[in-house]
Amino acid sequence: MDYSKILNINLGSAVCYSGFREGQTPGVSYPTYDQVKEDLLIIEQNWNFIRLYSCDHHSKTVLEVIKKEKLNIKVMLGCYIEAEINNYSCPWGGEHSKEQLELNKKGNLNRANLLSELANSYPKIIFSLSVGNEACVSWTDHMVPVESVIEYVKIVKKKAKQPVTFCENYVTWVNKLEKLVEVVDFISVHTYPQWENVFIDDALNYTIENYNLVKEKYPNKLIVITEAGWATSTNDIEIKKHNTNEHFQKIYYKQLSKWSEDEKILTFIFEAFDEPWKGSDDPNEPEKHWGLFNEDRTPKHSMKQEVYKK
Repeated sequence: MDYSKILNINLGSAVCYSGFREGQTPGVSYPTYDQVKEDLLIIEQNWNFIRLYSCDHHSKTVLEVIKKEKLNIKVMLGCYIEAEINNYSCPWGGEHSKEQLELNKKGNLNRANLLSELANSYPKIIFSLSVGNEACVSWTDHMVPVESVIEYVKIVKKKAKQPVTFCENYVTWVNKLEKLVEVVDFISVHTYPQWENVFIDDALNYTIENYNLVKEKYPNKLIVITEAGWATSTNDIEIKKHNTNEHFQKIYYKQLSKWSEDEKILTFIFEAFDEPWKGSDDPNEPEKHWGLFNEDRTPKHSMKQEVYKK
């Protein structure tokens, strides 16, 4: 598939970015302009593209910093769509009141429209758009019907010029999202060998299998990997300690980066920086430790041999 024709970019390195630091939480408190600038100066030295998850205050600051500081970074911008139906299969709670679900539907429409507005406001920075993140997978706490996602994609495609996608687990693309594939401009896949208890020795091969499973079903569709990474700390509940450390993260990052470059696949590493607000109060909660950089912006082993200046 020709990335230059579909996404209007040349292939390069990519990373997921969310800049929330200690004491900051989405919807409550946000990184400052100077904090985002510090982050993006680090990112610019290592990656060409970033993925943002929502159209919130943080993302608006990121776009502002890139524009004002004239940084060489292009953005995949997402809007975070919330639950429209209950999902009783979610292990940590996917049940919502009827009133909340109705409010979420209205909010999702507003977010889709805001995504379009931001895309039109920053056409030279935003190169693609994602309508939602992991909202159809079996375990999600913010389940949205496929039909709703399709409608949001259509709305955004009418209002914005950038190509539109939806970011989801690889299994869901194969088993559930056939109709959505018909309307998105490209497929965005998530693959996490570590979550599925695949040991580091087999991790890259497992990622390749995940990618090929989707590719074989949709051979004529461009596929981007929008999340793939390796946590460096764990509470030993789902992700096991024997498979979790900075050395293994470095192995997976190097192998995945080389394969992506060789195969000419745009791959967003998850993620740039640790995020202490995520998950439980346990400091070893793996959700807090996917960053290639620590929360204090010092590099982990994966990045110590890369270009880095603070």
